Amino acid sequence: MNIQSLKIEKGAETGDSTAAQVERDLREAIIRLELKPGARLSEQEIADSLGVSRQPVREALIALAKSKLVEVRPKRGTVVVKISAREMMEARFVREAIETAVVRRACETFDPWVRASITGILARQQAARETQDYNRFRREDEQFHMAIANGAGCGMAWSVIADIKAHIDRVCNLQLRKPDSMGRLIEEHEAIVHAIDARSSDAAVEAMQSHLNGILADLLRIEAENLTLFE
Repeated sequence: MNIQSLKIEKGAETGDSTAAQVERDLREAIIRLELKPGARLSEQEIADSLGVSRQPVREALIALAKSKLVEVRPKRGTVVVKISAREMMEARFVREAIETAVVRRACETFDPWVRASITGILARQQAARETQDYNRFRREDEQFHMAIANGAGCGMAWSVIADIKAHIDRVCNLQLRKPDSMGRLIEEHEAIVHAIDARSSDAAVEAMQSHLNGILADLLRIEAENLTLFE
């Protein structure tokens, strides 16, 4: 088990409880595949590494179990759940339903300050592509979709997506390693933004659907190349 990357900043003014911070860091490690699907997790080992008690670790693992990222097995320990293609496709279906509705709203009204920030997000994605920084690219991808929701005045929609997208993100992390995958994703983001700028709701919906469906085209290849990570 690799937990060296997990860090809890004591006294940080994040507003999060210790359990929420532990959950956030474990979730990120699972998404980044630093905690591999099938890995066993030890409450005590995590607590010792982070310098916290076992209680917030236990609470974090329960929360992650509700998100179906770990499985708590009574008297047998806790393991990182293997990637489920079925659950990933269900999550993508829900995400598409929400995000296509969001871009329709974005074509009606969009905050100009948020629109200006998206230019910076796309520039940072390009920089991540040039350095092949997969994790930075994925973080900026998340910022892009969050900005679309916030700019359209649908911030609550993003909070719904954020809880289910981890199932997609683990596959996305594998997809990003495909040559020029990041370049294609940037082009898809630009197409979404251009449609919103043009106030073309049909084009925006089509661009978002194409963007979210892209991972399905790669799913069989990704699973075949990473059989041990899938259930």
